Amino acid sequence: MKIKGIKHVFFDLDHTLWDFDKNSALAFKKIFELHNVDVDLKTFAEVYEPINLNYWKLYREEQVDKTSLRYGRLKDTFDSLDYDVSDALINQLSEDYITYLTTFNHLFEGTIDVLEYLKLHYDLHIITNGFEEAQLKKMNASKITSYFKTITNSEMAGVKKPNPIIFNLALKVANAKPEESIMIGDNYEADILGAINVGLDVLYFNYHNEEPDEDIKLIDALIDVKKYL
Repeated sequence: MKIKGIKHVFFDLDHTLWDFDKNSALAFKKIFELHNVDVDLKTFAEVYEPINLNYWKLYREEQVDKTSLRYGRLKDTFDSLDYDVSDALINQLSEDYITYLTTFNHLFEGTIDVLEYLKLHYDLHIITNGFEEAQLKKMNASKITSYFKTITNSEMAGVKKPNPIIFNLALKVANAKPEESIMIGDNYEADILGAINVGLDVLYFNYHNEEPDEDIKLIDALIDVKKYL
């Protein structure tokens, strides 16, 4: 069931192409070893991941800023684990996490295959809520930057997905029309509903195993993009 009339493919980055959870776990392992933080990594991840997702939701909704997100997600996790850690160390861990996170380069299975396939037929773009300095480092480290004509991030736009402003900016930068464009992402609210709201077609990468509306096109693996494009 190929989608007709598409010229531009917009991707989210984290949790869609770039394997955030795997790279994040490696970064925490590194910084905990550096600073002698004695917590079980598996237990930490189980507590941290929902807290982190909630902070990103607050960030999208302009309820916290970048500094508060980076500090708060660690503070709340350590508090939940009843692990005593100073504010100074939390701030240092926060900085080191960003430094080391961008040195790991694991992509989801099929990413390069799909990008190689798509680049022959479409212009490819990134729309991300991630921080500008980190996102480009991630893309460079994983050697995918060259596949994309444009990269639009929330710091450039002044707003985050699902705000229509960032999608409209991305379309303008890409010289793309909504009816010729499709968005592929893992976050139902930010990527899928946000894109639909400005007239883009969508493919929902169902990384989180949610149950969206029946009329939303789902892919369970990136390679499934080839069924539609």
